Amino acid sequence: MTDLAFSLRGVTKHYPHFDLRDLELDLIRGQVLGFIGPNGAGKSTTLRIMMGLVHHDEGRVEVLGHPIPAEQIQAKKRVGFAGEDLRLYSHATLAWHMAFVRRIFPSWDDAYARELVKRFDLRADQKVKGLSHGQRVKAALLLVLARRPELLLLDEPTTGLDPVARREVLGELTAVLADEERTILFSSHNTRDVEQLSDRIAFLDRGRLIEFDDKESFLDRWRRIRLQRSSGDEPLDVPGLLDVEGGGRLVTAITDRWGGSLRRDLTRAGTTVQTVEPLTLEEIFVARLATHREEAVA
Repeated sequence: MTDLAFSLRGVTKHYPHFDLRDLELDLIRGQVLGFIGPNGAGKSTTLRIMMGLVHHDEGRVEVLGHPIPAEQIQAKKRVGFAGEDLRLYSHATLAWHMAFVRRIFPSWDDAYARELVKRFDLRADQKVKGLSHGQRVKAALLLVLARRPELLLLDEPTTGLDPVARREVLGELTAVLADEERTILFSSHNTRDVEQLSDRIAFLDRGRLIEFDDKESFLDRWRRIRLQRSSGDEPLDVPGLLDVEGGGRLVTAITDRWGGSLRRDLTRAGTTVQTVEPLTLEEIFVARLATHREEAVA
């Protein structure tokens, strides 16, 4: 059995006004991948391709060892998918939905479902039309989690939630991760949620994968550096510096290559490092996005 929960190789999907291009993405079982990108980047398209809801034009997709879309039925028995546009029957109760899903999936865990009803502060006898937005999100997540899927594909699961509901959802996802066999692809534009949960991070922009690495690697190599120069007459041209700001002898720069070799290059360029600060994942994402778009225009 492969150690990969999923694998996408050269995946391309053409639309009249958008292309997902040459996507290369995979994840080892038991890990969490944070899939970050602005609205319209292609995150939802990628997840729908993995579920067989959208058929890719080129490339190869495997989910839990099943080629997609050829064996999507077998894969879906083992995958839990929750998207922000997931619809429930408004005139039916949560209990009706739970019974409906239980009849379809033998892996349904009744005890866990009842526990989630209490943990999410829901009522099983309440109709969906009477639920708030946050309650609907939690109800949909309950229906996915209680199946005990091997792989969770979550498309913007915390969008539109108030702080309390968001904390409850993230708390339950954290509890799910206590089982090392559980694997999650968590799509979001909220970098704080992704930073809290993920082992690996992927940045997507305008249908292209622009970064894919371990979370700790991102946080270790990205820095904001404040520099003092011996002379401010010439532009500071040191490989690895991004978004250089300031004029004269005092400048601030961002780098994605922090380490001893960059320090030496800065010293050779006549600069003194005054301060070095770590960046949040949100700052890293914004800086990488800006660099990618500048490269695309050049």
